[in-house]
Amino acid sequence: MFGLFRGASGINGLALIIICAFLLYNGLPAISWEFLTEAPRNSMTEGGIFPCIVGTFILSFGAMLVAFPLGVASAVYLNEYATSRKMVRVIRLGINNLAGVPSVVFGLFGLAFFVTFMKMGVSILAGVLTLGALVLPVIIGTAEEALRTVPDTYREASLGLGATKWQTVRSVVLPAALPGMLTGAILGLSRAAGETAAVMFTASVFYTPKMPNSIFSDVMALPYHVYVLATAGTEIEKTRPLQYGTALVLIGLVLGMNIFAIWLRARLQNKR
Repeated sequence: MFGLFRGASGINGLALIIICAFLLYNGLPAISWEFLTEAPRNSMTEGGIFPCIVGTFILSFGAMLVAFPLGVASAVYLNEYATSRKMVRVIRLGINNLAGVPSVVFGLFGLAFFVTFMKMGVSILAGVLTLGALVLPVIIGTAEEALRTVPDTYREASLGLGATKWQTVRSVVLPAALPGMLTGAILGLSRAAGETAAVMFTASVFYTPKMPNSIFSDVMALPYHVYVLATAGTEIEKTRPLQYGTALVLIGLVLGMNIFAIWLRARLQNKR
């Protein structure tokens, strides 16, 4: 059985190495200072992807600003305050179901609710709220698991010293569980940065020469830009190196954000 596990891990690792090597081989020649700092031009066959990088950063971190506080608050309620086991089971069942919903469904929901019904239009705000809803189940699940790992003796000691329930949760439980909660934030950030379907209906546009100046501006995003270059461009073959270069930058961006989040989690764990 352990040999089977090792074989599965080896196959996954090999697939990852092959994909990364393929992207490096095809995308690295396209990477340059001009590619990273300029906007696309000449029907996207020249120039760079700087607006796409900015848009991806804004959408990813905006989604986390929306989803992380809501996810942590929901986990605290479910783990620390909810008394009805039946209701908790129903809520957790709904969260698990939402975690398995395809991203295109969230995109259509965002289009129908935020873009059309709420009249936000195709904008950063609509995209951030849609991505926030997309990653919320992951954050709730990991935050709950982090809260369960906090020993009950911590709570008992705090309550024994006269602290209230909320003071115990705020000053003892949450700081102890925060490093584990950041795991959910890392997973959510990675998923938000790489989503195409959820943003193509709500926030991203084919091309815009202007940088966003408000939360109601539309933006370009790296995953949607790759999709456009590969399927809807006017000269698909001519933009092939740009497609691989954009995908390589997206992977590097997600890796960089993950490394920063992992470093932050490790630093918080060392302070415990």
